[in-house]
Amino acid sequence: MSVAADPTAFATHADHTPSATAPLLPEEDPFYLPPAMIGQLRPGAVVRAREVELALFGRVAQKISAWQLLYRTCDLDDTPEVAVTTVLLPWGADPTAARPLVSFQCAIDAVASKCLPSYAFRRGARAAGAIPQLELPLIAGALASGWAVSVPDHEGTGGQFGAAREPGYRALDGIRAALAFEPLGLGTSTPVALWGYSGGGLATAWAAELAGEYAPELDIVGAVAGSPVGDPAAAFVRMNGGLFAGFAAVFTAGLCRAYPELDRLLRSRLDADYLRLMAAAESTTTFPLLYRFARRNLDDHCTGGLAGLLDAPELQRILADIRPGDRAPAMPLLVLQGVYDEVIAVADVDAHVDRYVAAGVHVRYLRDRLSTHLPLQFIGAPVIIDWLSDRFGNRALAPNAVETVWSVAFSKRAVSGHLRLALLSARMLFGLPIRQRRQVNPPSDVHRLSLRSTLRNPLS
Repeated sequence: MSVAADPTAFATHADHTPSATAPLLPEEDPFYLPPAMIGQLRPGAVVRAREVELALFGRVAQKISAWQLLYRTCDLDDTPEVAVTTVLLPWGADPTAARPLVSFQCAIDAVASKCLPSYAFRRGARAAGAIPQLELPLIAGALASGWAVSVPDHEGTGGQFGAAREPGYRALDGIRAALAFEPLGLGTSTPVALWGYSGGGLATAWAAELAGEYAPELDIVGAVAGSPVGDPAAAFVRMNGGLFAGFAAVFTAGLCRAYPELDRLLRSRLDADYLRLMAAAESTTTFPLLYRFARRNLDDHCTGGLAGLLDAPELQRILADIRPGDRAPAMPLLVLQGVYDEVIAVADVDAHVDRYVAAGVHVRYLRDRLSTHLPLQFIGAPVIIDWLSDRFGNRALAPNAVETVWSVAFSKRAVSGHLRLALLSARMLFGLPIRQRRQVNPPSDVHRLSLRSTLRNPLS
C-alpha cells in the first residue's frame, strides 16, 4: 500500500498484530519499507498509515487514539529516505475541533531498533530498558491538555544517534505528515510546538534551528529543549570511563552509521573487545547498555588512546558538525538544565544558550539546583506544559533571562501540575481512557518558580 504517483495521498489500515505477541521489529516489518520512487515525493508526504494500539511498558493497553505514519524525509546529506512518526489524539477527541500539535522528540539514546518509539510504544513490544517507554506519561500529559502529538523516530530507521541535522529534518517532516493526516483534523494553519529532553532535547534543538530554512510554512510557536547536551564532543570525553560511558559508546555507534569515515577510523584504532561491545549495542536497549559499559575507558582499548583518536582529522570534522547552536531558531525557546546534572554538564548547556542569545533568539533558561538528570524531565513537566500553553494561547513572553532556582517544582501551580500528572499516570496503570481535561488557562507563573531564585546574566 505504498504511494508513488500521488505524493499527497496515503493508504491506511489497522494493524492486527495479536496483542499477546510482540510486534515485528522495524527491520522485519514491511510497514517501514520505502516506496520504489521515494525521491519523487515531497518532504513530509505520507507513504502509508496504520492504526496501532499503545501500551505502557508494552503491557498495559492504553486508551489513546494512535496511528503510525511512514513519510518521506532525508538524512544529513539530503538523501531521500523514510521515517515513522506515531501520531496521537486524546481518547474520544473530536477530530473536527481545533487543536495545536506538539512534536515530542523522545530521548531514544540508542541504536537498537527496539528503542524507537514507533516500536517501544506498541502493545506487546519487548523493549525493557528503552527510555521512550518512560516518557509515555509525559506525552499523555500533552494529550490531556487537548493537544495532538507527533512522536517521530528522529534517529531514522537506521538508528543514527548523534548525527547532525537529520533529527531536525525527521521531526519537521513528521509534523508535515501529521498536519496532512486527515484523521487528526489538523491543517496548515495549526500552531505547532517542539518538546524534547536529553537526546530528545538535542533533536529538538536541531529541529528548532532548521525550521526557518527547511520548513518555513510551519507555524512553530515555541520549543522546549530540556538538557539538550550542548556540546556532544565534550559530553563524549567527559562520560568516557565513568558510570555513563555507555552513552558515549552508543553515541559512537550511531555516528558510525551516519559517518562511514568514522567507522573506518574506529576499526583501525579499537581493539576486538571494544568492537564486540559496540556490536552488542546494535540490539541492546539503553539501560542494560549503561550497565555493560559502566567505567569502560577507551584509553584501554584504543591505539594511541582517546587523545590520539580525538586528534584524527576525520573525527575533528565530525565533532564540529554535530555541535548545535550555530543557527538561530526563529521561535522562542524554553531550556531546562540541572546545575549538578551528572550526565550533561551545565557549562555545555550554558554555552549553547549563550550562542542562541548572541544570535538574538528569545530564550528562557531555567537552571535547577536540586534535580539530577532523569528526574528533571518529570519534575519540569508542569512548567513545560504551562509554557507551551502560553505559547499556544499567544500570551506575552516573560523577559529573556537565565534563572537559577532551587527547583522548578517549587510553585503552587507546579505542585498542582504534579498531582494531575500523578493521577494521569494512575489512569495509565489501570488502562483508563486518556481524555482531554477541561481547560482552565490562567496566565503562567513560569517566571515565579521559586521564592529563592537568582538571575545569572539577565538577558535583554
